Amino acid sequence: MPKQTQNKINTYSDEECERIVKAAKAYTQQWNSQTTLRWDLLILVTLSTAMRPGELLNCVWRDIDFEEQTIEVSPKQDTPETWKWLIRDTDSRILPLTEELTMLPIDHHSSQPEGYPYVFVPPARYDYIQNELRAKGRWAYSDSRLKIVNNLRRQSGLILERAAVKKGTFHDLRKTAIRNWFAQGLKELEVMKLAGHADFKTAHKFYLAVADDLKNRGREVSARGLCQKLVQIGANGVPALRVVDSTSAKSLHYKHLNVEAPVAQLDRATDF
Repeated sequence: MPKQTQNKINTYSDEECERIVKAAKAYTQQWNSQTTLRWDLLILVTLSTAMRPGELLNCVWRDIDFEEQTIEVSPKQDTPETWKWLIRDTDSRILPLTEELTMLPIDHHSSQPEGYPYVFVPPARYDYIQNELRAKGRWAYSDSRLKIVNNLRRQSGLILERAAVKKGTFHDLRKTAIRNWFAQGLKELEVMKLAGHADFKTAHKFYLAVADDLKNRGREVSARGLCQKLVQIGANGVPALRVVDSTSAKSLHYKHLNVEAPVAQLDRATDF
């Protein structure tokens, strides 16, 4: 049976992620901090936690445990300070933050005026939602998913363009984080829980889609490591070999030892 082709998952390399974060920081610094998202912080948290855009934008300060270095995805009730935002049980989770990443929200919080509960919603935008939309009955439940921040897709697209990376979406940063979890050896069930996937099939489908990419990246890393070793051998006075294929490599090896290479025997038991 022919191997089934998986849909390609668009993700970014480490070098591309670095460029994206730098472009996001430069973009944020162009504008008033009271009206603009902290794009660099938003992207860094996404790459670390694989949180969805809606989960990030509905994150409040009490969701971050600075002492435990975690961030929680939790539903919000309709209160004078917060708008209603519901999630599935599988979406509710607590995610780890690195020590370095935990420091960034602390710095961000210290620069924010008091009375603003949301981590990523700019103060001016929060005031507009509270005073012009919620107070006047112009805010619906669906707005907690669609209208928290205007032009999110356009702004993220502009940042990706400035970073000179391949075209994509903000959601591709989440996919990149998930791919990195697999690359670091996390199991599918672990990724399922961290990513908030509703069932195992979703995580497994994603794993199959990125498997080839992981193989290619691993192959590249192995090749680089081999080249480095060969260069070191050459530097130590032993000729560095150009490996063409397994047969050539064996021939060169035996030639170097000044012995005749053995004749390969066909293993009928495994020849299929």
